[in-house]
Amino acid sequence: MTIRVMLVDDQVLLRTGFRMVLAAQPDMEVVAEAGDGVEALQVLRSTDVDVVLMDVRMPKLDGVEATSRICAQPGAPKVLILTTFDLDEYAFSALKAGASGFMLKDVPPGELLAAIRSVHSGDAVVAPSTTRRLLDRFAPMLPATGKEPQHKELQRLTEREREVMVLVAQGLSNGEIAARLVLSEATVKTHVGRILTKLALRDRVQVVVLAYETGLVRAGGHD
Repeated sequence: MTIRVMLVDDQVLLRTGFRMVLAAQPDMEVVAEAGDGVEALQVLRSTDVDVVLMDVRMPKLDGVEATSRICAQPGAPKVLILTTFDLDEYAFSALKAGASGFMLKDVPPGELLAAIRSVHSGDAVVAPSTTRRLLDRFAPMLPATGKEPQHKELQRLTEREREVMVLVAQGLSNGEIAARLVLSEATVKTHVGRILTKLALRDRVQVVVLAYETGLVRAGGHD
């Protein structure tokens, strides 16, 4: 199956570089490009796209608002945000807007390609180390909560599922969670799936955001 990719960035040179990398892959095809969010929304009306590589800062309509509008549509493509360290706060906003993850613009080609494939298959693509760095930095900006998580749906989770959710929110991969809790990766994957279902979340990126917003996990990565 060919993954249909759209590039959205106001820098033509960057789009050209990404297009060259993707064009060399037998399972990927760049089917559309746009220089800003407004153009991206227009193109998506008539183009079938699986994954959108979305820049954050662009004229007319930035990547956060464009992501929000795209993800609000039924059958929307997955959105992978491209950001830089000094724009991490925008990446967090984009995750809340519905993006499936984010990568740094200077990411090695191999990691970018793996991220696109992961997003396409429905997995999260926020690297654990980047998740911790991002949320440890910006969690203090989230609404203050009491000692107990305020999201009533969290009460539906079993004790083990809460354990798994905390570790997901701290940025651990399924393999790392399995090692920490002495479980098989398949069991961890099952727990994550149940968490997503019970909390009506799209993917583990939303698990991370919810865990921080409710106070289940706090800045510094500690529950």
